[in-house]
This record gives sequence, C-alpha cells and structure tokens, in this order.
Amino acid sequence: MASRLIESLASTEALAELFSDHSILRALLQFEVALATVESRLGVIPTSAAQSIAASANPDAFDTAELSRKSLRAGTPSIPFVKALMERVRSTNKSAADFVHWGATSQDVSDTALILLLKQSESLIDADLARCEKALRALSERHRDTMMLGRTLLQAAPPTTFGLKAAGWLGAVRRGRERLAHAFAEALVIQFGGAVGTLAMLGDKGSIVARELATELKLAYPDAPWHTHRDRLGALICVCGVLTGSLGKIARDVSLLMQTEVGEASEPAGEGRGGSSTMPHKRNPIGCAMTTAAATRVPGMVASYLTAMAQEHERSVGGSQSEWPTVAAVIQATGLAAASVAEITEGLTVDTARMRRNLDETRGIVFAEKVMTLLSGKLDREKAHQLLEVAARKVVDEKRTLAEVLAGMSEIRDLLDKADLQQLAEAEDYLGSAESFRVDSLRVASSASPKS
Repeated sequence: MASRLIESLASTEALAELFSDHSILRALLQFEVALATVESRLGVIPTSAAQSIAASANPDAFDTAELSRKSLRAGTPSIPFVKALMERVRSTNKSAADFVHWGATSQDVSDTALILLLKQSESLIDADLARCEKALRALSERHRDTMMLGRTLLQAAPPTTFGLKAAGWLGAVRRGRERLAHAFAEALVIQFGGAVGTLAMLGDKGSIVARELATELKLAYPDAPWHTHRDRLGALICVCGVLTGSLGKIARDVSLLMQTEVGEASEPAGEGRGGSSTMPHKRNPIGCAMTTAAATRVPGMVASYLTAMAQEHERSVGGSQSEWPTVAAVIQATGLAAASVAEITEGLTVDTARMRRNLDETRGIVFAEKVMTLLSGKLDREKAHQLLEVAARKVVDEKRTLAEVLAGMSEIRDLLDKADLQQLAEAEDYLGSAESFRVDSLRVASSASPKS
C-alpha cells in the first residue's frame, strides 16, 4: 500500500496509490504537458518548447521528498514543482524552459491536478457502490419472507422482514450513488485563470486556450476560473459525508446483528480477517468497524472543508492550502466505506432460524400493539394501554406467553375470541405493507442508474 502505516485504516489500497506522491506528481505533469501542447497548437508557444516539456515530464525523475520539503517553505507544492520542471527542461532545451507553466498560476496546476485525481477516484468508488447495490438486491429478494424482530431504541418491536431491511439499505446506497455521480459531474471542471482569474498574460487567447486545455484533459469547462469559489468541491465533499453516513448505518446494523446474544447475521470471514489477538473464538465485525470509523471521521472533515470556503477576493490566504489533505482524506474514507460494505453485503451470512427464534423468545410481547388493534372499539384506548402494560410485565416476570397472560385477565379475555389469542404469535399476520414497501423500494432503486 502506498500510504503510511498510520493511514492504513483510512483508505483502500487503490485510493492510497491514487493519492500517493507519484500519482500526484503525474497529475501535475499531466496539466503542464497538456497546457504546453494546447498553447503550441494555438501558436502561443513554440512547438519545440512543448515537445521539450513533454519529454521532461517523467515523474520518476523528480525527488518527491525534496519537493515536499520545499512545498512547506513555498506554501504550495506547485512552486517548487514548476521550478523543478523548468530545470529539467532547461537541461535539454534552454529556451524552452521559459515556456513552462506559461500563463498559469500555482493554483491552476494544483487545483486541476486534484480534479484529475478526483476523476480517477470516481470510477473506483462507483464500482464498489455498484457491488453493494447488486448484493443488497440479492439479499432482499432472497429474504423477502425471512421474519425478524423489528427493533426500536435497541428494544424488541413488532416483526419485519430482513428483505425489507435490505431494501432500505439498498435505497440509501442508490440515492447516495446518484448524488455522488451528480456531484462529480459538477466538480470535474478545469481550473485555469492565471494570476487573478483573467488570463491576462495570454491576451485575447486566454479563453480559447482554457477551452482547448479542458478538452485535452477530458475535463468540463466552467463558466469562469474558480480560484476562490469552492462550491462545486464543497458539494462533492458534503455528498461524501451523507454517503458515508448511509454506509455507516448499514455497518451499524450488521454489527449489532452480529452480537453474540443476537447472532442473526455475520460478516464473511477469511485469513487474517475478524480474529482477536487474545480470544481465538471471536469473529469480529471488521468490515463494519472500518466503515463506522470512516463514517465517524468524515463529518468533521466535511466541516473543515466548509469552514475553508469563505475565501477572500481572487486568491485566499490559507483556504486552498487547507483543502488538499482534507479532500484526499474524505475521498479515501468514502472509498474505504464503500469497499467495506461491498465486502460485507456480498458475503453476509444470514441465520434465518436464529431470527425466528429471537422473535419467538419474546413470548409474543411484541404483539401488544396487535392486541390494541383487536381491542379497538371494545375498550377505551387508554384503559387498554394500561392493561397491556400490566400484561407485558407479567410476561417478563412469569416467563409466560402474552396469549397465556391475556387469557388469565378477565378484563381482556372476555373481549377477545380464543382464536384471536391463539393467533397472537403468528408474526406473518402482522407485517402490514412490508412486502409492498420492499417491492416498491427495489423498483425505485432500479429506475435510475448513474453508471449503468
């Protein structure tokens, strides 16, 4: 993995490599070569200069450690990077060195390099979200009739189906994926404005060069340079925050279902995955842990980005400098969450028997609401509620079923048929519109595909 050990729990291997020094340097060079190519094509700089710049753009020839040290002094990686590129060009074509970075400013190259990296990250994240969707759809269909306890405030509640729960997860992932696709489409625009966003150095060819540069880099062309207008990136970062929250919700649910005393589902296991350094029997929810950790970190980073958006005039003091590490960390955390949930859902083991047993072990107490419905019109609502509270306590204290307790309570027994009491524990009769909601959720999730 390209990241440091301390960052090993903060990214996937692919995204760590994408935001590695070598990859960032390659993106910076891509901008400079494309700029020189376009300017030579339009007659702004000599063709020979563009050729020399392209020939010097080998990322392996740059000392990234030295660039890092100089970046801290310069306040931006762009300044020492451009100087290093000029030196390389000068070593083979002295006159061509003057045309390196022609008409651009430091933020042009750094912002556009970041956008180029984001463009590559989109497909990586989307591929894992597509895996999530496919796996969740399959889980929902497979478990359309799998009964389980609903849980509110971590307490047993009336039954639902695991198929509906998986469909709910699917809907959140699909909505997040659609938002992300839209946010990327809006954010992937070139940055090229020169010193103050006018490209004055290029005279009347500024906008022409900018359009051609966008085409060369396969990026969208904005209405104007956006040095201190960070709303497009801000929207992308916020969408990542919402998406990781949705993925974190799935991880939270699965980890709770994996608790020993619940035991209704479990992550896929594998070599080096989910074990404990001291307790050999454990099968820990590692994918859930990685996802939850990402969902915990990202909101603070979203706030950090939004705080930096109030940038002054045409170029800011500290605003743009704060963004590179924040954006990189948010994208990597989002990608890690997506990859982790994809692995979880693709290999999730569902214990349907345990789900039913946990439901049955409530002794029917979760059907107190059902009894309220049966008593409607026969007994005052408040009185019925009070009687059922008493019945519920007896179920717990006396280890009897709700039907047995109610059969012994004259205030209720005389109002309900014996058949009604016998059917209390039939969970299938108290699912309401669960299947309809599940089907509709899957239908809506199929109606729009951001990357079909």
